[in-house]
Amino acid sequence: MNNRKTVKDYIRTIVDFPHEGILFRDVTTLFADPRGFRMAVDQMLHPYAGQRIDKVVGLEARGFILGGAVAHQLGTGFVPIRKKGKLPGAVISEEYQLEYGEAVVEVHDDAIAPGETVLLVDDLLATGGTAEAGIKLVERLGGEIVGCAFVVDLPELGGRKRLEKMGMDVHALCDFEGL
Repeated sequence: MNNRKTVKDYIRTIVDFPHEGILFRDVTTLFADPRGFRMAVDQMLHPYAGQRIDKVVGLEARGFILGGAVAHQLGTGFVPIRKKGKLPGAVISEEYQLEYGEAVVEVHDDAIAPGETVLLVDDLLATGGTAEAGIKLVERLGGEIVGCAFVVDLPELGGRKRLEKMGMDVHALCDFEGL
């Protein structure tokens, strides 16, 4: 019998959060466990071993935790993509659609140099809207996305297909059915 835990085993599901009918996949339990967190970071890096990666981009907010750890392991820089109004200095912005309304993410206009290779990191891939906006920001700065790495994929929401349609290499450590 195999008693080895997987990344998925460390993720808690909270029913009806943030509202009824939602199964919230809580990665904070993964982050809190030293073995689970190391496992996740190592597995996020694995598909990109041997590739040149100049920067790791993390999407707000849990993508900062993962992206910082991944960048540290790669010995490269980390770039946060934040919600509108959270970064000081000159930024570029990208608007994207939410279920009800719109949102905007931003990055410093000098965070990525033309030709730099970038790994985009976040905790969860749902519809792919935030990731798509992040990809567009990186590409507008002249960066080249080498991959998009997530801990969790929610396949029913179509984010992976959306990003793959853009030509992105998508890697997720586990998936969960349902919303």
